[in-house]
Amino acid sequence: MFIPYNRYMPTNSSDKVANKQTIVMIHGFRGTHHGLLLIANHLKGHRLIIPDLPGFGKGATMKSYDLDNYVMWLHRYMKALKLTEPPILFGHSFGTIVCAAYAEKYPDTIKRLVLVNPIGSPALEGPNRVMSNLAMFYYKVGAKLPEKTAYKWLSSQAIVKVMSVTLSKTHDKQLRAYIHHQHRQHFSRFHSAQSVLEGFKVSVTRTVREFAANIPVPTLLIAGSLDDITPLGDQYALVKKFPKATLKVINDVGHLTHYETPELVAKYVQAFIKSV
Repeated sequence: MFIPYNRYMPTNSSDKVANKQTIVMIHGFRGTHHGLLLIANHLKGHRLIIPDLPGFGKGATMKSYDLDNYVMWLHRYMKALKLTEPPILFGHSFGTIVCAAYAEKYPDTIKRLVLVNPIGSPALEGPNRVMSNLAMFYYKVGAKLPEKTAYKWLSSQAIVKVMSVTLSKTHDKQLRAYIHHQHRQHFSRFHSAQSVLEGFKVSVTRTVREFAANIPVPTLLIAGSLDDITPLGDQYALVKKFPKATLKVINDVGHLTHYETPELVAKYVQAFIKSV
């Protein structure tokens, strides 16, 4: 069962999945909960809660969109769920940074941690540092523009298409068309130029690597072999920093495993849950 936004299932619910394992899923930068729905569709038998992050979609508004505030928001969100047992926390891309920071600070509130396409190295220092710096300039310009002009600048379909084409690795024309459509529909549902700029700064300057050594809960990392954001070599280095972690690699896919291989991602998550 999928519960979007900030709707919660009461712990005394008579729903058939009321006693099932809860998974709280956190999406990536500039995305919304829609980006995780394909994976959710394959996670049968669990209670799935997928909020929109602050600053995006129907998410909350914050004074500052730095990592500390994202973690604070997630902590309040988790407490509001009033679950009878700790959930599994799942993050994709930018969401992995938020989830890892949260898991380090509040490990007793979650049972396990799943990080899909984790950000294991700073983008400003990686192989795509030129593109990352150009993107930073793009977002900084947007933050200086008047509100309406800024929205047009930051939601440019040409820019969104470039991002989409760059990240997509599949050769399936229908799937590529679907990915582009999803990005057109949901990639510009940000609240303000501030939320985009500050969120982007977190995504390219902070990493899962900072928190890995202090995360005691069992952790599953799922990476694409062709991921341009965090190269595979950095993922192998990252998994070694966790006290209890395993890494699953999906071949011939990059950063968009949630679109290109959602069934396989769900399969690895299901196996990880059953391995308790």
